[in-house]
Amino acid sequence: MMRGSILSAATIAAVALSASAFVSPTASNNLARTSLHLYERSTQADEENVIVSRRGALSKVALTSAAAMLSSDKVLADGEEGRLIDFTVENLDGEPGKTGTFTVKTRPDWAPIGAERFETLVSEGFFEGCRAFRVLPGFIFGINGNPEVQAKWRSKNLKDDPVAVSNSRGTLVFATAGPGTRTTQLFINLNDRNSFLDKQGFSPLGQVVEGMDVVERFYSGYGEGAPSGRGPNQGLIQAKGNEYLESSYPKLSYFSKVQFK
Repeated sequence: MMRGSILSAATIAAVALSASAFVSPTASNNLARTSLHLYERSTQADEENVIVSRRGALSKVALTSAAAMLSSDKVLADGEEGRLIDFTVENLDGEPGKTGTFTVKTRPDWAPIGAERFETLVSEGFFEGCRAFRVLPGFIFGINGNPEVQAKWRSKNLKDDPVAVSNSRGTLVFATAGPGTRTTQLFINLNDRNSFLDKQGFSPLGQVVEGMDVVERFYSGYGEGAPSGRGPNQGLIQAKGNEYLESSYPKLSYFSKVQFK
């Protein structure tokens, strides 16, 4: 069985991400609803679940945000702190042999607690082998492909970072179900219409500085996860890891290498 993580963000996502409460009360399979909600919960099996429903026609753009209350210039500005991390991605568009790379820069000046956790996960090889297991209009990642490794992190909730910048396109964010529930699942915002996440406590910890075209090619054909859709069941991911995903969802895009520059 391949070592590594599976994501929940969308992506980056994944990307991702140990919660006990809803961010929004119900999930929806109707992608034409008038509002977009992201929420994460624990089931009786303590599985992590982040659910996204969005308004408008389905398109391969997701988890969007606008800098309505926070300056978009601040989001896009280069920070003096932070580290560059390269993600090598396999199975782009769900096809073996299609490979690409994107680069994330952590921003401890935005979210010092989240950035430190993300860098720790990278340094421990947590994301290598990670499947972008839940790809709707975007992706989420952050459940490790080795159940023993994942068990180590499931109860290691983070204290919250204040939201310093808006959830704009390219920002990397830990999923959360409320105060003190961040662990490993992450997502990447792919557009600029998600500023409502700012008020819900979703604090960006970094941003994609190169390769957003690669991020947008994560395989999305499996859709929503079980039981709402035919995509991967997060409880089975927790229990069986990549053994389950490789056999049942072979087209999922995944990270073959994640390393600091």
